[in-house]
Amino acid sequence: MNPETKRQRKPAITMTRTDHERLSRLAESMSARNPEVADELLAEVDRARVVADARIAADVVRMGSSLRFTTDAGEVRSVTLVFPGEADIAEGKISILTPIGAALIGLSAGQSIDWTARDGRTHRLTVESVDAPAEASASQASIELRPAS
Repeated sequence: MNPETKRQRKPAITMTRTDHERLSRLAESMSARNPEVADELLAEVDRARVVADARIAADVVRMGSSLRFTTDAGEVRSVTLVFPGEADIAEGKISILTPIGAALIGLSAGQSIDWTARDGRTHRLTVESVDAPAEASASQASIELRPAS
């Protein structure tokens, strides 16, 4: 297999059932207004392995996750993956409806992916670490802290 083919293969991704449903609806609602972004997000949603919300590994990027990644240019960035209404680049909140946001969903720490920026250039990023969304870790903690009956 030549290196170009290998570079373009996308890594396996995992998504919670809730994220899968919400992102499918979001992509479908965007298809008329922004078909390129909608198609990109739908492609990621369609290829994801869907698991129950409580079964997602802590190091998988999901909606609300904060993560650190490195780029092929050697940059290190810390961001939080959010829905479009919450996006704020100054605060490091990246919308799922951006090429990099769609590329990040479902990746685990250590995985790399190639993504195409809006200017048409292909970039590679590697997820270094992932912190679960605050509400997910709070609900996981409450499950673990319940007394046995």
